Amino acid sequence: MGMMIPSRDRDTPADRVRSLMTQKENIEAELDAQVSILKANSSTLNSPLVDADGFPRADIDIWAVRHARVRIIELRNDLDALRDTIATALQVVFDPATSAKSEPLAPQENAGSSDGPLVPFATVNGVAPGSPAAAAGLLREDLVLSFGPLTRASFPSSLSLQPLAEFVSTRENRQIAIKVLRGSGETIDLSFTPRSGWGGRGLLGCHIVPYNGS
Repeated sequence: MGMMIPSRDRDTPADRVRSLMTQKENIEAELDAQVSILKANSSTLNSPLVDADGFPRADIDIWAVRHARVRIIELRNDLDALRDTIATALQVVFDPATSAKSEPLAPQENAGSSDGPLVPFATVNGVAPGSPAAAAGLLREDLVLSFGPLTRASFPSSLSLQPLAEFVSTRENRQIAIKVLRGSGETIDLSFTPRSGWGGRGLLGCHIVPYNGS
């Protein structure tokens, strides 16, 4: 806990996001290691450390289990706080309306900024049954106009949705509002919550690809 983030005057918003993402990966790796300690001792965060007679269990490493439990709680709190920080940092990088410090975008990318009409930047070409995306009502061939704070102007390259992937990774179990264009031009507002453990791959359960305008 009490994570300190090195600061350099020459760091760009994108550099800060990369640094934060590295910290997130490190926390997740340590969290997995601590969870593995519990599994190796056939324990959970709430399983008893004493036997039916009230004596310390002899079949587990009690000290290791106790330490892992405390560390897991600390790491989860750190991860929640870091996700909020990353989400804010991503807005600075990818949403020109959020901060004057946003990185410059090529002129052709400005068409979808929050100051003008929304322009599709991605299309949905698959939705898994029972997924968070399906529960939200997302359909195949929906065109994505906005995804949380992200719009067409948030993507330096029309061939990559990396900003979207990075944003989703910070929003597990947190609601995201999206706007899609459907059918003959109907604009629909949806919201869904990325989550793991829904029974399929990824946090969304849908396949989104860049939209080329055709």
